[in-house]
Amino acid sequence: MRLSDLANTSTAVTEASARTAKIALLADLLRAGEPEEVPIAVHYLSGELPQRQIGVGWATLRDLPEPAAEAELELTEVDRILGEIGATTGPGSQARRRDSLSALFARATVGEQAFLRGLLTGELRQGALDGVMADAVAKAAQVPATEVRRAAMLGGDLAGAARTALRDGVPGLRAVGLVVGRPIQPMLAGTADSVEAALAKTAPSALEWKLDGIRVQIHRDGDRVQVFTRSLDDITDRLPEVVELARALPVTAAVLDGEALALAEDGRPRPFQETASRTGSRRNLEQLREQIPLTVFLFDLLHLDGRDLIDLPSWERAELLASIAPPEAVAPRLVTDDPQAAEAFAKDALERGHEGVVVKALEAPYAAGRRGSVWLKVKPVHTLDLVVIAAEWGHGRRRGWLSNLHLAARDPDGGGFVMLGKTFKGMTDELLAWQTERLRELQTEADDWTVRVRPELVVEIAFDGVQRSTRYPGGVTLRFARVLRYRDDKRAQDADTIEAVRAIAGG
Repeated sequence: MRLSDLANTSTAVTEASARTAKIALLADLLRAGEPEEVPIAVHYLSGELPQRQIGVGWATLRDLPEPAAEAELELTEVDRILGEIGATTGPGSQARRRDSLSALFARATVGEQAFLRGLLTGELRQGALDGVMADAVAKAAQVPATEVRRAAMLGGDLAGAARTALRDGVPGLRAVGLVVGRPIQPMLAGTADSVEAALAKTAPSALEWKLDGIRVQIHRDGDRVQVFTRSLDDITDRLPEVVELARALPVTAAVLDGEALALAEDGRPRPFQETASRTGSRRNLEQLREQIPLTVFLFDLLHLDGRDLIDLPSWERAELLASIAPPEAVAPRLVTDDPQAAEAFAKDALERGHEGVVVKALEAPYAAGRRGSVWLKVKPVHTLDLVVIAAEWGHGRRRGWLSNLHLAARDPDGGGFVMLGKTFKGMTDELLAWQTERLRELQTEADDWTVRVRPELVVEIAFDGVQRSTRYPGGVTLRFARVLRYRDDKRAQDADTIEAVRAIAGG
């Protein structure tokens, strides 16, 4: 299979509006692949690298060579080269990575270069999300999609499930089981506008605190403990508190789901950035642990002493968890169908400094890897009115549109604007088209990637929190920023100030 096959399919999927058409295009490609090519194709068309990160960013992708005239790159060769780039370390590694990348791009056609650029920058948004891809795998292999999703969950990898489905069919997929020590895809929560709305969708229901920490999946097998993140990275050596908790449980083997976060002395959560800095570092661990101790809240149990529990209802898994874990290590939980009691529980969680609540259906099994309506998070939405100071050209489906906005808060003291970060989320096609036209009218300068504009457009941005950042001049940035709407009723001088943003970070 050639890289051009993927690039052409990616373009066709982007242009297809119907989900069934996207699935059919992807299935045709996967069906034509060799066993070793299928996992790579699934990763690439899902917009991700098998290696996840290879040390290539926007700066490395500047000034690339002219495209090749004819397609000749094989998919497995491209993946090997990208893997070698990611493994390049030591003095001069940045230059060597750039040279290798330039050599690769010199052999790629216009379409292949566009595909690779989108893949490497995370801008490959074509509608081939996990749900669509899982259905495409099922269609290609002529197996039920439920079998594919379950194997992907238990194996922690849709790409591996795709290879199994095409090679071994349903028997091979059913042979994939939960293995203690191998992370599985975590179950995710959808969103609801209110506690009452969430109760209506999940009844009978339980509510738990929505914690702003690091998702941890804990595997214990005898004395061996492994801790994985939501993205299935192994961070065991960074979280001794989690390891100690797991080893203290009265079990031989278990797989648990939970959240680790830093709490202040009064029990309120410390800023997320402190939790992230603690879990992201291996250096001076004892000192870090003393300065930023972590607390673990467990909220699910997936395996216990040789028995898989994922198909059990939520209430039964909760009871088993409570039977083995100390009460202080279990996320606070309320089982109720009373909206007033539920609202009081949610209000209490917010007053304690947490994000809100997660409302869970008591009868639901553990269904991983996709957002559904059996877990629903309810939390207040923060918004700011910010100024657009620049935008970057999009890739993939957004090619030809200005997509990634540079957002800034007003600086009343300096008389200018302070950049807080970027976002490309929350935009419809109509908004992208209008935005591109309007920003071109405000253009002051531009290069191949970015258009800088007069600071006149005010946009309302929703976000989940503010965290400290050394990357941006204001010292803070927004978490999960997304566009709600443009505020044509506001002028740039009416935008929120950098002091207001910092106050949220400190509050």
